[in-house]
Order: sequence, then C-alpha cells, then structure tokens
Amino acid sequence: MSEGNHFTKNTIQFTNKNHMEIPWAKVTNDNGQTPSIKSSLKEKSTIIGRVGIILLSCGTGAWRVRDSMNSIARILGVTCSTDIGLVTIEYTCFDKHRSITHSLSLPSSGVNTDKLSEMESFVKGFEKEGAFLSVKEVHTLLDKISQKKPNYRPFVQGLAAALACSAFVFLLGGGPVEMLCSFFGAGLGNWLKSTMNSKHMTLFAGLSAGVALACLTYLMISRGLELAFDINVGHEAGYIGSMLFAIPGFPFITSGLDIAKSDMRSGIERLVHAVTIILVATLVGWIVALASDLTPDKFIPLGLSPLTVMLLRLPASFCGVFGFSIMFNSPKKMAATAGVIGAFANTLRLELADLTSMPPAAAAFLGALTAGLLASFVHKRMAYPRISLTVPSIVIMVPGLYMYRAMYYVGIGMIASGAQWFINAAMIVLFLPLGLILARIIMDPDWRYSG
Repeated sequence: MSEGNHFTKNTIQFTNKNHMEIPWAKVTNDNGQTPSIKSSLKEKSTIIGRVGIILLSCGTGAWRVRDSMNSIARILGVTCSTDIGLVTIEYTCFDKHRSITHSLSLPSSGVNTDKLSEMESFVKGFEKEGAFLSVKEVHTLLDKISQKKPNYRPFVQGLAAALACSAFVFLLGGGPVEMLCSFFGAGLGNWLKSTMNSKHMTLFAGLSAGVALACLTYLMISRGLELAFDINVGHEAGYIGSMLFAIPGFPFITSGLDIAKSDMRSGIERLVHAVTIILVATLVGWIVALASDLTPDKFIPLGLSPLTVMLLRLPASFCGVFGFSIMFNSPKKMAATAGVIGAFANTLRLELADLTSMPPAAAAFLGALTAGLLASFVHKRMAYPRISLTVPSIVIMVPGLYMYRAMYYVGIGMIASGAQWFINAAMIVLFLPLGLILARIIMDPDWRYSG
C-alpha cells in the first residue's frame, strides 16, 4: 500500500499499476475537525482497514492482524468481522444503523519487524488518545509508518545474510573453509535479491537470481581455493549453506500459528507461499549442482570435543539469529535480543539431539518452546513484538539442508533417499510451530481461547 496519486478538486487520477493505490486521505470527507470516534462509519472503516493492511504487509499472522483491527473497532464503537489471507483482507464494519464492506490487497508479501513494532505501538497509543484525533490526523500518523524506509540498504542486507549463513554452516557441521565460501556466496546472493526486491521485481526473479549467484560464488571460491591451496574437494559440500538466506521463516512459522487458531485460509496460503519459495530455491540450487557435478555429501569432520562444539554453538547461533533479524529489518537492539534468545534455544536443541537419544524433531520442539517462553518474558519487559523475537530465533532451526537434499535426490531419481530426507525435514518443520504454540498458550491468556 502506498500513496502518491495526483488529484484535482473532485477527481481522482488513477495509476496504471496492477495493484491500484488507495488515496486514503482523499477517500474520506474529514475536514480535520471531527474526532474519529464521532466520524461516519465509512471513515471509521478506512482507519480499521488501513491498520490491518499495514500489519499484514509486515508479515505477521492473521490472529495479530485481526486482534489489532478489533482493538481499533472497539474504540471507535463499531463491530468488525474480518477474513484474512496472505496478501488480502475482506472485512465488514457494523454500527447500529448500517454496515460497510471493504476488500484490500497488497502487491506482495514481505517481512518488516521494525514497522510491525511501530504498528503495535500505534494500536496501544490509539487506545489512550487516538479516538480523539481526527480521521485526517490518524491517516497522517499511518502515512508516516507506511512510508518509513527500510533500516538497511541491500549492501547491509547482504552482510547480514553472509553472517547468518556462515554461522548456519558451522551449526550444520561445516568448518572455516565452508564458512568463508558461504560468507561470500550468501552475501552476494542476498545483496542481489534485496536489490531486485527494492526495485519491485517479482518475487521469483529476485529469489532465483540471488540463489543462483550465491551457489555460483561459493563454487568459484571453493574451486579457487582448491587450485591455489590444494584444499580437500569435500569442502564443496557446504555450498548448500550459501543459499539458506532464502528460507521463508516468517510465512512458515505464522502458517502453523494461523492454522492452530483456525485461520485456515491465512494458514494454508502462507504455507503454500513458503513451500513455493523453498521449491524454487532448492530447484535452482539443484540445477547449479547438476551443472557442476556436485553431490550434497556430508561435511568433513572438524575433530572438536563436545565441550568445544557446545561453546562455539552459542556465538554461532547468536550470529545466525542476529543476521536473520537484520534481514527482517529489525533494529539492532531488537536483533541482538533475538540473538540471545536464539543462542540459548538453538544450542539446547543441538545438544539434546547430539548428547541424548532424542529425535531431532523432538529436540526442535523443545528448542522452539524455549524460544517462545524466553520471548514472552522479554516481550513483557521490552515490549518487542513476540513474533519479531521468536521467528528469527527458530528460523535457524528450519532444516534447509534436509530440504535441499530431498529435492536433490528426487531430481536424480533416488526417490527413496529423497523421501527419507523429506520426511525428516517435514517432522522438524511441523514441530517448530507446535513449540511456539505451546509457549503462547502458556504465556498469553488471550491466545488460549478460540473466541
């Protein structure tokens, strides 16, 4: 949603964009004097809908969007019934005399945790004094939030991906060579993806180009190291880590949360969106591997003691989560807070899987539960949105390596091996949102009920 259309006194000049822009300030009859609580149902409904569509653009789940719209509606004295999808909202507002229905849509889905935090603050502030602002003043405040520029340019987004993916590779079992190659591969790949996204290129174009560049960069650097320093060719196995910045953590996790709250439309749409991104990314990675005659072999053992591995996992998990948080546009303090949560939760998950007989899926459940509980404690003290802390904390737990191997083996005709890797990945992916759901049920009274 954005503004910028040109108007005459009585006429709206329409744009030729596929998703036509809504001139919020022009579709109301507010003269800047009437408090929003005393405005017409039409004007109240524009405030409610705009709050919802901005929140939806931030990547948060349907429950949070509906809860915020309901909060605004109650303050304005109307009833709101809302149906929410991945990029669309259909809602009807009622008062004592009439009703009005709107349908809003976004051109694409995205994630912006900074804007999400701003919107949650707006909703809380509206409860105190927003009802006494005019409709025009409310839309002016929403203009400032919706038009806020990203905190980080594509270059910084690339550095964040480089940090996150190199740490990710270590957590998967890679060593310094794999981390170095992934650093440059993921950095360049996400820089290209972010650059194309900033120019409003279609999702799959930016994703495919970014993943392809990441994989090719990894291969070029690893082959160069082989020729220059005669390193082991087995280090090429880590090239999978260079494309892990493409993992769609927010839609994956929020799909599970939405389904748990019976928001089936939103949950299924988000799940399909996430699976589609993973399919495109893994297919591009597979094509590069096929053209380069690579196989997703195991990492070369590092020969570290269990204690050393555990102590290294803590900072690596922090760096991974911090990097993903920056990629989600979190302010540095919020990203560092998520990093601390992820360091403890992810290290716990990995240690449980390594040192006990616990299956990886069960360890993932406990890791996600830990992240959810810690995020709830932080939320109460620092007022950061829970989802801005929990999703980056458990994105690093999403089994991107398993997903890629599943696609690779299916692609070369080894269906049994591909199916086994797919089942392993699916089990972990299913248990991650379950851990967050249990944490929310325990810590959030409003989330325990379906009504």
